[in-house]
Amino acid sequence: MKTENPEYVVLVDEQDKELGTMEKMQAHLEGKLHRAVSVFIFNSKHELLLQKRADGKYHSAGLWTNTCCSHPYNNEKPEVAAHRRLQEEMGLTCELKFAFTFIYKAQLDHNLIEHELDYVYIGVTDNLPKKNPAEVADWKYISVNELDVDIKQHPNKYTEWFKICYANWHKQLFS
Repeated sequence: MKTENPEYVVLVDEQDKELGTMEKMQAHLEGKLHRAVSVFIFNSKHELLLQKRADGKYHSAGLWTNTCCSHPYNNEKPEVAAHRRLQEEMGLTCELKFAFTFIYKAQLDHNLIEHELDYVYIGVTDNLPKKNPAEVADWKYISVNELDVDIKQHPNKYTEWFKICYANWHKQLFS
């Protein structure tokens, strides 16, 4: 099994029992359930920091999504992965609080299937992001009310996992 290789994901069952690792693209082609992390950062005005995925991403390129998301390495705790990716993608560090997990399966572009057991973390900071251009094309803060309207009017501007997480866990994310 690989340890710290970003090209591999940790396969799990629905109870988060580890089943091994698989090359990331293969797992997305086959729709294998794997562990993931999603981070939602708010500012002191209770606005959510969104990122627009870089145009070079292997799926969902150019779409708006939560502050950052990724896959933990093998033997890496989800919270550690969340902090690592927040720093790598957005150049931010802050305290993160575990919120919840959820499982979803979604068909993506390029015949890929995202099937994840996603650990969701929430943080608050007023520091401005320093985006990694290989990961992030743009960023913005948005109020919950504005986001509600925009997702309804323009659902194709947002990643599938963000829409699922937002719709199902709205109260937990924004309370």
